[in-house]
Amino acid sequence: MIKKGKKLYEGKAKIIYTTADKNLVIQYFKDDATAFNNQKKSTIEGKGVLNNRISEHILSNLSEVGIKNHLVKRLNMREQLVKLVDIIPIEFVVRNIATGSLTKRLGIEDGTVLERPLIEYCLKDDKLGDPLISREHILTFNWLNLIHLDLIDENLSRLNDFLLGMFRAVGIKLVDFKVEFGFTHESDKTQIVLADEISPDTCRLWDTITEKKLDKDRFRKDLGDLIPAYTEVAKRLGILHEQTNVSAVNITKLSSIKKKNK
Repeated sequence: MIKKGKKLYEGKAKIIYTTADKNLVIQYFKDDATAFNNQKKSTIEGKGVLNNRISEHILSNLSEVGIKNHLVKRLNMREQLVKLVDIIPIEFVVRNIATGSLTKRLGIEDGTVLERPLIEYCLKDDKLGDPLISREHILTFNWLNLIHLDLIDENLSRLNDFLLGMFRAVGIKLVDFKVEFGFTHESDKTQIVLADEISPDTCRLWDTITEKKLDKDRFRKDLGDLIPAYTEVAKRLGILHEQTNVSAVNITKLSSIKKKNK
């Protein structure tokens, strides 16, 4: 049994705890929902449970195709055992369809299918509003060297291809997603791995036919029914097909969204 140690870090959606192994930590998924650089906040009961299950499913599948990530195993409905990672202070965004900030910045019609995937980089700094940066910024300020940046771009391309296929197979469009990478240090060996999570919190997901939003835009845009949307994603991916899983998530109860404005 993995024993949880002291709190190492608490972010907007997760808490990281130490373990007896200096290279492993426990990642706890909170029910907090935030948007617009933490300006909009609520608590949505059960969101953390669903994100834990969805992210575990996706990261496990990525491991099988050789995309290295921090997941070791899921411990329970809210926690994962993951590798300790020194997070790179950059959010990596991949866009397949124009929406959100891209349409506002460039005046592109919402829903425009891009001719090729677009990779964007944002500096992780809420106080600065996570500003958009270029490859030249990354290299000039030594946030990454060229070898590591090229490796991450290659992984982003592979990741996008994999996720496009995974979601297309269950009738979902992968509009865009953001991910984080970091460095692990095990046995004096340093590696770049995918970290954080991949879930409806970090992806924009639209139903292929109706274009119904199945992601955190339901919170950002006050569309409601966030838990049913996340549950739909989990069901389509085959995560909630077992009765025990459905009971544990308690779908009926979670249909009622409880907001706690901070």
